[in-house]
Amino acid sequence: MPKYTRKLISSGSSFEAQVGYSRAVVAGDWVMVSGTTGFDYTNMTIADDLIAQTEQCFRNIAAALAQAESSLAEVVRVQYILPEASTFQECWPVLQRYLGTIRPAATMIEANLADPRMKIEIEVTALRGSAESAS
Repeated sequence: MPKYTRKLISSGSSFEAQVGYSRAVVAGDWVMVSGTTGFDYTNMTIADDLIAQTEQCFRNIAAALAQAESSLAEVVRVQYILPEASTFQECWPVLQRYLGTIRPAATMIEANLADPRMKIEIEVTALRGSAESAS
C-alpha cells in the first residue's frame, strides 16, 4: 500500500484555530477543502448578500486550492449547504461561472450554519492532475 504525504493548508481564519481544522488537506493527489463560507479572512468580515458571499466562497476555495497546487478546474465534487434551500437558485449564475464547464458531482443540502450571518457554505474535493483529462 502506498504511503501518501499529508499537507495541511490554512487560510488564516480564526475559526480554524478555535475549532481545530484545516482549510484544506492534501493527501496524495486528493485535495479536500473544508466547508468554506463567505468570510473575507483578511479582515474577518462577511457581506450581508448571498451572491457576494458565494463569490467570496469561491475566492477562498480557489486560494486554498492554489496552495495545494490545484485549481477549481480540478474539482470533482462539490457540496452546497444553505440555511434556506429556497434561496439556492439565486446562486446558480455564480456557480455556473465558476464550475459550469467543470461540472463536478454536486449535492445541495439545507442545514443551519454555525453563524446566522452565513448564507452559504461550500465544500469541494479536487483531484490534482485531473483537469487535463476532463471531458
